[in-house]
Amino acid sequence: MPLVTSTEMFKKAYEGGYAIGAFNINNMEIVQAITDAAAELKSPVILQASAGARKYANSVYLVKLVEAALELHPEVPMVLHLDHGADFAVCKDCVDNGFTSVMIDYSSHSFEENIEESRRVADYAHEHGVVVEAELGTLAGIEDDVKVEHGNESYTRPEEVEEFVTRTGVDSLAIAIGTSHGAYKFKPEQCTRNEKGILVPPPLRFDILEEVMKRLPGFPIVLHGSSSVPQEYVKIVNENGGKMPDAVGIPEEQLRKASTLAVCKINIDSDLRIGLTAGIRQHMAEHPDHFDPRQYIADGRANVKAIVAHKIKEVLGSDGKI
Repeated sequence: MPLVTSTEMFKKAYEGGYAIGAFNINNMEIVQAITDAAAELKSPVILQASAGARKYANSVYLVKLVEAALELHPEVPMVLHLDHGADFAVCKDCVDNGFTSVMIDYSSHSFEENIEESRRVADYAHEHGVVVEAELGTLAGIEDDVKVEHGNESYTRPEEVEEFVTRTGVDSLAIAIGTSHGAYKFKPEQCTRNEKGILVPPPLRFDILEEVMKRLPGFPIVLHGSSSVPQEYVKIVNENGGKMPDAVGIPEEQLRKASTLAVCKINIDSDLRIGLTAGIRQHMAEHPDHFDPRQYIADGRANVKAIVAHKIKEVLGSDGKI
């Protein structure tokens, strides 16, 4: 099947109490790992490209890589999504070049400016059969060109969501309830430590999510910055020359709970990067004579596939939903 939009995916996810994984893509191996896992588990999937990915790989390559995955797995519903489109021009470029979903992220601007730019993107995208995600509230952390210092983030204000969705016409809404971009989502002083000395982040603000649900019944909600930073892979990185002290993510049980509510799309990026890096570092440490990238990148790819499969089954609940 060709690339699809997320409209039908989100409708089924909302009604079924699960979420669709939106996994960031940067190269061939990551696309392979994500789509192979989705095919094996019979899960729909969203492949998303950030500004950094488009700069690194070029949108033409990314689109062709996804087309190749579709040819190999025609049974898997796939969306190609722009993650954190900075403005109308960026979103328009992706609409014009094969993306089936775009996110306009004007959340750092005023409420009225956010509405104006989001509506402009939605009007253009809908004319071309493309769906649109926007954001209210801002997440802390770093993801490519999106940088918000801790302390400057802001939770979504539920009293604004109805007006925003009505005036913009967007198809889904990313909200801020305590998730954060990057592998270092929280400062140590924001957390407690468990008996193993591992940082435990503050809980997500489910009260905000539930209030948004009341105000937007049936409307698909998105969570950005939702990597869990799996400690087994962080450990492998650190044991093989890496340095990732106090890297901590969102507890998976909280994400699973969110997916049973109104959250239909959960964004995962840092976990894939860490898994890929862990595989490469471990391989190079164990085989210092190897110089063929097909050898060490293959180990990283295997980790990414395992992470995606775990997320689909244990966090998102989207397995068997094709």
